[in-house]
Parts: sequence; C-alpha cells; structure tokens
Amino acid sequence: MEQLQKEIESKSQDYCDIVSRFSAFLTEENEALRAYDIKKVGSMLDDKAHIVGAYRSIVGYFIKNQAEIKTLNEQRQQEMKELSQKLEALMKENDVLLNTKMQTSKTVMDTFVNIAKKATDASSTSYSSGGKYSKVDNTRSAMAINQTL
Repeated sequence: MEQLQKEIESKSQDYCDIVSRFSAFLTEENEALRAYDIKKVGSMLDDKAHIVGAYRSIVGYFIKNQAEIKTLNEQRQQEMKELSQKLEALMKENDVLLNTKMQTSKTVMDTFVNIAKKATDASSTSYSSGGKYSKVDNTRSAMAINQTL
C-alpha cells in the first residue's frame, strides 16, 4: 500500500511538472501566434508533439487510477486542479488563435486565386463561332461534338 502511495505522489508531481511545462509552452506559442511569428510557431511543432505525448500519457494514468487521486493530500489535489484549469484556458485560447490564423491564411489564398482567375479570364482568347480569335464567351464559343462516344 505504501508503494502505491509513493507511486501516486510521484505521478502527481510528474503531472504538475508536465502541465506546468505545457502551460509555459502554450503561453509562448500563443504569443507567437498573436505576433504572427509563423517561423517561431513552425519551429515549435516538434516540441509540441513531445509535450502533448507526455501530457496524454500522464492524463491516461490518472484516468485509469482515479480513485488513487483521492489519497493525495488536499493541497496537492488543489494544485493539480488549478494547473489543469490554467492549461484548459490556454488550450482554448490556442485553439482560437490557430483557427483564426488558418482561416485568415485561407481567405488570403482564396483572394489570390480569385485575382489570378480574373486576370487569366481577362487575357484569355478562344475561337469565336466565326473562326476568329475573340475573348472567351462561353455562350458563343465554337464547340465540336464527338458523336462516336
């Protein structure tokens, strides 16, 4: 029984350490997202994958051993709860910032695509029904039908 208690205390310390590091990481990433520092955000990707893996692992342990959390002293339980709440707020902010950045990038790319389409359409020519070059007019363009199909 004493061995189990030592393991839970050790895991609870691991939890606090991992959640604290994850919170610090998200704080830094959120600042980079707010500053539109895409290079920094990109360079953080591998570190994020590692810390998320560690976080999932420790959370998985406590999901499997929920009853043992109650054996921890009240101060440690409160510390874990506060750290979890802070991390939850940072994860929500991170989600909003990432989604906003992706939506902004998509809107910008869509704008460039539309500009390119309009520029292409404006300079495109085709054969007219009279057999001469003219601006593309899909309502009056020459068309051939292959009746063997």
